[in-house]
Amino acid sequence: MAPRKQQEIFDATLRLVAERGYDGLTVEGVAERSGVNKTTIYRWWPSKAALLGAALVEADVLGFEPPDTGSLRGDLVALVEAMAGLLTRPPARDIALAALGAAVRHPELDGRRFFADRFARERPVFERAVRRGELGGTADPMLIVDLLAGAVWVRAVFRGQPVTGGFAEEAVSAVLDGLATAPRKAG
Repeated sequence: MAPRKQQEIFDATLRLVAERGYDGLTVEGVAERSGVNKTTIYRWWPSKAALLGAALVEADVLGFEPPDTGSLRGDLVALVEAMAGLLTRPPARDIALAALGAAVRHPELDGRRFFADRFARERPVFERAVRRGELGGTADPMLIVDLLAGAVWVRAVFRGQPVTGGFAEEAVSAVLDGLATAPRKAG
């Protein structure tokens, strides 16, 4: 399939899941929006779960390139800012909340693929930090990402609070420097 047509299918899939949720997502609806026959979609993806899983990883709208600022701290701040953007700016916010929320209720939609792909893309940040001597070889990169991503999810999604105004720097400082030395906001 031509890459442009594939992106059109992925975009239609993600728009529909954002608008209607996973239960309202249909291969027929994706086919209609993307201008292809549903048999074409089924030829490449055997189910709507497989289609959405591929779209989450491969769609341009959720594209992700790992930062390389020259320092672990800078890279982590950039990662947190990218996560915050994913969870606060449309259309990515609507897509992420609908699709990843559906993954909890629908095991056939393997949300782990999305997170595994993201972590594989984030891993070079930690590999470079180890080479530069900024991070010990025994540090757990996935734990670091989980702590930072968890902070963004809780703040942005569950609490509905802003993740701007130094949030990324504060979260990274808390993880890298520890809570005893993390800068504290007044108030």
